Amino acid sequence: MQLVRTSCRFTRWTVACLALLAASFAAAAASAPRLVGYVGAEADPARIEAKRLSAAIFAFAEIRDGRVVLDAKHEQAFARLRDSLRERSPDIKLLISVGGWGADGFSDAALTDASRQQFARSALALLLKEHADGLDVDWEYPGHHESGIVSRDADREDFTALVSTLRSTFDRASAQDGNAPRHLLLTAALADGQYVDHVQLAAVARQLDWINLMTYDFNNSLTLTTGNHAGLFRSAASHDPHDSNADGAVRQLLAAGVPAGKIVIGAAFYARAFGEVRDRDHGLYQPYGKYLTTYNWPQLVAGYIDRNGYKRYWDAQAQAPYLWNAHTHTFISYEDPQSLRAKTRYVEAHHLGGVMYWEQSLDPDNKLFDALAGALGR
Repeated sequence: MQLVRTSCRFTRWTVACLALLAASFAAAAASAPRLVGYVGAEADPARIEAKRLSAAIFAFAEIRDGRVVLDAKHEQAFARLRDSLRERSPDIKLLISVGGWGADGFSDAALTDASRQQFARSALALLLKEHADGLDVDWEYPGHHESGIVSRDADREDFTALVSTLRSTFDRASAQDGNAPRHLLLTAALADGQYVDHVQLAAVARQLDWINLMTYDFNNSLTLTTGNHAGLFRSAASHDPHDSNADGAVRQLLAAGVPAGKIVIGAAFYARAFGEVRDRDHGLYQPYGKYLTTYNWPQLVAGYIDRNGYKRYWDAQAQAPYLWNAHTHTFISYEDPQSLRAKTRYVEAHHLGGVMYWEQSLDPDNKLFDALAGALGR
């Protein structure tokens, strides 16, 4: 009898311990850095390693007459993505991103309470129709018209009001609609520097599950020199003390009151090439004659990295690779497994929310993805 009672106590203790361990593991998994991938309509869902991803963000929905919509092509592409990824990883989160560079309609949609309500209701209807887990807002950028979109000084307050309306609309649906997920995710893609001078960062962050911080495109067709377009730190070769880099972008958000755990930094699965570059310092942070193009990872491996006159160099200060062709005076900035591992170490050291990347189809064989996922222990 004593043995039976002891056995019963042991069994109850074991069950309680196992439950506690399960809860601990669940909490650890929830706090582990996210790995988030942007996926365009051209990406092949079958090539995506769904079980290693925390979330996939489909790009893009558009704003049409103040409403969030998917055209027929993108609706079909999202359905393929959703069905493929959920079959292999039922717990993966699938979001739909609205906007992107040059996407207009945000300033008008955010302008009044009525327009914000219309935007939010249409976003909710789209998410429920497509069985998605959340919305990513990619307004590039509030208060700025460089991409050719309408902007206003009022965008600063209106953006806060827009995400607040989205959050409250989603939360009501989760509480009242049995067909809605228990918690609809809400994220936003943000940049750094002057591109967030019309964003109330702390107020916006309170409404978001996380921020996809676009820590790439720092040097591009609009900048005056070459440089590390996705550098982690400021390069010693840079002549600009305010040179943009991932660390500076993170510090800007932290200083504005954004919690570290809500910052997901960006990795670029593409390169930027510059021509007619001044022959000094292997072309790093030098004036150039013309911006050339972008390359995906397979193109870089096949024709550029230590090939055809291009030599790979490593910017130790910036933690970024680059290519220089001394014969053609061509400079190429890109990311590789070494720089991606450096970004993951930075995320872990600063207790950030994780890493996201743009974009899946640019790394079809998952070489860069493997580097990120492996470094994050996925």
